Formats: sequence, C-alpha cells, structure tokens
Amino acid sequence: MRKMFRFLFWVALVAGGLIGLLRLTAIRWWRVPTDDKYLTASISPSVRAGDLILLWRLTKPGFGDLVLCPEPGHPERAVIGRLVGEAGDKLEVTRAKITINGQPLRTEGRCAHSPFKENAPDSGVEVEQPCSLEEVGGRVHERGEVPLSDVSAPHDAKTEAVPQGQVWLVSDNRLFPYDSRDYGPVERATCKETVFFRLVGSGGFFDSTTRNQYVR
Repeated sequence: MRKMFRFLFWVALVAGGLIGLLRLTAIRWWRVPTDDKYLTASISPSVRAGDLILLWRLTKPGFGDLVLCPEPGHPERAVIGRLVGEAGDKLEVTRAKITINGQPLRTEGRCAHSPFKENAPDSGVEVEQPCSLEEVGGRVHERGEVPLSDVSAPHDAKTEAVPQGQVWLVSDNRLFPYDSRDYGPVERATCKETVFFRLVGSGGFFDSTTRNQYVR
C-alpha cells in the first residue's frame, strides 16, 4: 500500500510539473467572459460565452487560425477573430462572404447543428441563424450566416488593404461581427495566442456536447 501511495505521489508530482511547464511556455487556459455581449456574439458558434478554452502560444498564429489579441487602442480588452489577412493582402467582406486577393473563401455545406441561436448584442433578442462550414487556410470551421431575410446586416461591402506588420481579423459570426472592421488591423506582434481546444462548455463538465473539443 505504501508503494502504491508513493507511486501515485510521484505520478502527481511529475504531471503537475509538466502542466506547470506547459503553462509557462506553451498553453494558457482562459474563460470566455459572459458579460461582453459584443465579443461573445461575434465568436459564436465556434466558441460560446462561459467556455473554458485553451490558448496555444508557443508558435505564432497563422492564416486561418482563431486568435486572441488585445484590442487596438484598448489593450486591457481581449478580442477574438479569424486571421484572414496578412500584410499586403487585399480583403473584401460582403455580408457573410470574404474575398482575399480576388479569391473568395469556399464554403463546404451546412453545420451539423444548423441553425443555431445567438442573442443580438444591441437588443438582447435571441436570433436563429443558419450555420455553414467555411474553409480558410486548409481547415474548415463553422460560420454564423447572415439570414437572407436580414436586409440590415452590418458592415456590407468593406474593402481593405492590410498594412505592413499587421493582420486582419474577421468574426466567425458574420451577422454580429466585432472585428477589424470595427477596431482596424491588429499589430501582428500582439497576436500571440491561438484558440485550439475547449475544455468545458458553458453548460459545465457534465455537458458532453461541449466538453473536450478541438476548436477549428
């Protein structure tokens, strides 16, 4: 029995050391705030308010990654967006669609749980949205669509050229975006963390539909 306790002690010690080393060098866990209605609406359905997520910070984010950065002009506030533009790229955003250097991003059909529901940040009214799959940088992620019946969708037909040393972020929820169309391009050097895993969803550990999932 003493040998078993000693073995478990050393296993726990080594595991704790590895987790501590990863925490210092490669990963960080972060709870998506529930009191920032513009942020949480803009990142659904990929990530939702109250999710406990892991951030990868050992390597710099790349094209197509969902990244967490400080908001330009307000570094105390975090923003999350899809990295779709590097220095020199020319982007056009028209409703849900993005064109990069003349090439539109491809869609790959509907999400498994389409439609989904999200609260409009201005009114708080729950809105049902279609969900489609979009390919960016060789990976496919979920995208909140703009319903065809919604003629007042924000940020229509925005064209931008990305300055040197900066990146362009676009929200996965195209109906309720809060992204570089609002706060402008983001300094590349400040975007150091990639959202890659959801440990627990807002429903808690016993909600298996949002537990231990890779975030694309």
